Amino acid sequence: MFSILIPSWNNLPYLKACIESLQKNSQYPHQIIVHANDGSDGTIDYLRSNNIPYTHSDTNIGICFAVNLATTLATAEYIVYMNDDMYVCPGWDSHLLRVIRSLPDDIFMLSGTLIEPRDTGNPCVIHADYGTDISTFREAELLSHFSGHSKADWYGSAWPPTIVSKRLWTLVGGYSTELSPGMSSDDDFAMKLWHAGCREFRGVGQSRIYHFQAKSTLRIEKNDGRKQFLHKWGINQSTFNRYYIRRGLPYEGPLPEPDPAIISKALFRARLKKIWYNLKG
Repeated sequence: MFSILIPSWNNLPYLKACIESLQKNSQYPHQIIVHANDGSDGTIDYLRSNNIPYTHSDTNIGICFAVNLATTLATAEYIVYMNDDMYVCPGWDSHLLRVIRSLPDDIFMLSGTLIEPRDTGNPCVIHADYGTDISTFREAELLSHFSGHSKADWYGSAWPPTIVSKRLWTLVGGYSTELSPGMSSDDDFAMKLWHAGCREFRGVGQSRIYHFQAKSTLRIEKNDGRKQFLHKWGINQSTFNRYYIRRGLPYEGPLPEPDPAIISKALFRARLKKIWYNLKG
């Protein structure tokens, strides 16, 4: 049903747990594709021995190049981008497919709903601690309780696990490699979809995925994604999240256009910030 892209950087214990959860907790068969950054920790041998399609780079080339490379092997109509430190709960895919089949076309971006052990104040996730890493992961407890948490559909789908049609992915050119290794690349991809006419940015409350949180991003030298987003699109990333895709608000249907008066003020503030960046050098 789906081609699932998983970029991984020497994170084999988490990658194994992610793939095993996909194999045993998915309702439908899916194509799993891994991009192995480096892969010197045994990742390549694991993928080969389990006949899992993969792309490979000798060094860590970041999220943007990784998912674009992995997409070249995708054969399904829909593409899911998922991080290797995620564990899917039963029915994660059937709830996404239910929503997809209710939509009039393939111009959408959907997300599953993350369950995270640490409370960061994110209104789009469920806060529940079933372990902060593989060694403390209480899988049986998660499987017994994941569906008991209340969470309605929400606005603001942009980060993994996301699903779009392969046609729409191709239309906007995938992830923007100038944002490598990948900070703000999710919001940039969502903005490209917005300009392509997408107004369906929907988090599916019943599609649940456990997330161990930042098991790779803490190891990389980050790009200044917020600054790059501002210079590329002429607005602050926070403006896009709040007034365009309305991240965290209850889902009520396709998104309306943002209020012109509010956006005009936001654009003025963005211009001032760009001037400040330029003066700073």
